[in-house]
Amino acid sequence: MNEEGRIASPFSVPPSSLRASFFVCGCGRWMHTQGIEEQPGLSADHWLVRSECCGCHWRVGLEVKADSAGSFVDRLMWTDEARHLLDRMPPYVQGLLRPSVEDYVRANGTQIVTAELLGEARRGGGVRWDADAEARLSRVPASVRTMAKAELEKTALERGQSAVTVSLMEELKARYFGMAAQKQ
Repeated sequence: MNEEGRIASPFSVPPSSLRASFFVCGCGRWMHTQGIEEQPGLSADHWLVRSECCGCHWRVGLEVKADSAGSFVDRLMWTDEARHLLDRMPPYVQGLLRPSVEDYVRANGTQIVTAELLGEARRGGGVRWDADAEARLSRVPASVRTMAKAELEKTALERGQSAVTVSLMEELKARYFGMAAQKQ
């Protein structure tokens, strides 16, 4: 209990006047972000942000919508999934890639390195997908889908296009497979 006779909460959120939301532990110290899971469980639009008090080592996990997770992060953080992808690369690549990815993420105005942003940074930028093109990509056999997606995005970036369209897909299909563009 505190001096006013109320039970003190184990943690509190600072005033909303702050730009970001951080937790304050019951011991009075800030709780620092320890990790982020992009998809805890089956829900892809919710992330789990894990924080720990540096004083008493009390830990808390907060499930938040993916678009608001950045407000609970106190420094540049890699999601568990992005860190796993980086750890699977050779050490000399990791040393070269980490600073460029972090610079790319900061330039995008965020503090969270996701698996998607890691891929964008490696490709030199991101492109969006038209709904029709995305639906068509889902019909590509799984064994070549990732390769096809990477090639389509690379070609769009090389041409300065902001999106992958069905017409681009048809063009690459004709070029690589010698097939005339046919409507399916």
